[in-house]
Amino acid sequence: MARSKSSGAWLARHVSDPYVRKAGAHGYRARSAFKLIEIVNSEGLARPGDTVVDLGAAPGSWSQVLAKRVGDLGKVVAVDLLDVAPIPGVTFIRGDFREDEVLKRLEAALGERKVDLVVSDMAPNISGVRASDQARSIQLCELALDFARNHLNPRGAIVVKAFQGSGYPEFLGEMRRAFVTVASKKPGASRGESREMYLWGKGLRMAGGGREGKEGS
Repeated sequence: MARSKSSGAWLARHVSDPYVRKAGAHGYRARSAFKLIEIVNSEGLARPGDTVVDLGAAPGSWSQVLAKRVGDLGKVVAVDLLDVAPIPGVTFIRGDFREDEVLKRLEAALGERKVDLVVSDMAPNISGVRASDQARSIQLCELALDFARNHLNPRGAIVVKAFQGSGYPEFLGEMRRAFVTVASKKPGASRGESREMYLWGKGLRMAGGGREGKEGS
């Protein structure tokens, strides 16, 4: 079967993408590793010995980055609907994070550890109906934020991918209510046409207290 013009253009762009080549040279499974690297380097996240949860982990490039940063004394627990090939230093749970049973398995893997960092690159399976896809994407962001509220240590942090559109301003407001410091950025490795933004929050607010957060770029 002849390749369509659109698939041929995608393949040509993919092959020539400097981040694709860079990922191969560094042994990362996907170019998205460099989105996370830019953020954790600038914010000092995922330190040696940290406990980290990676939501939406497939194919595993973020978990690779995190496992290297936290080292042998740290712990990385990754979750995804899709299977992820083994990564040294990473405990992988296959399942739908929206299901209580999967959450219980994740909590069991953490044991008594409080989490230092939650990262979420979760995205819904695309239906092609933009309004529906956007709503489902924001729902996943809210689930990641809810998990962070309940499992982070007080100085912990979250990094979450969100798509600009309906529900995004409201989710940003939820982030500001949950964390002392909130910032947003589109990393250099994000494609120019993508609506994705990466939000991070640091320092959980205590109920009824805290000071105003900030948004940056």
